[in-house]
Amino acid sequence: MSRSRRGAPPPLPERPYRDSLLLNLALAIVILVVARLTDGDFGRAIAFAIGYFVLATAWSWWRFRQRLADEGGERS
Repeated sequence: MSRSRRGAPPPLPERPYRDSLLLNLALAIVILVVARLTDGDFGRAIAFAIGYFVLATAWSWWRFRQRLADEGGERS
């Protein structure tokens, strides 16, 4: 489906970089909490949480930079 048929993308939040960092941090903590509550391997959960946090945050920031470049503006 083309972009014009889907409509305009939703507006960016006021602080997209900070918001994505906080959301990904919260989700990484959820990984750790679930591992602790289910008696999972906590060392492995830490590795997964760190990997998730780094990759998800990098991907989000990369996408925000692309979108801001396409829109012709730069936000922090």
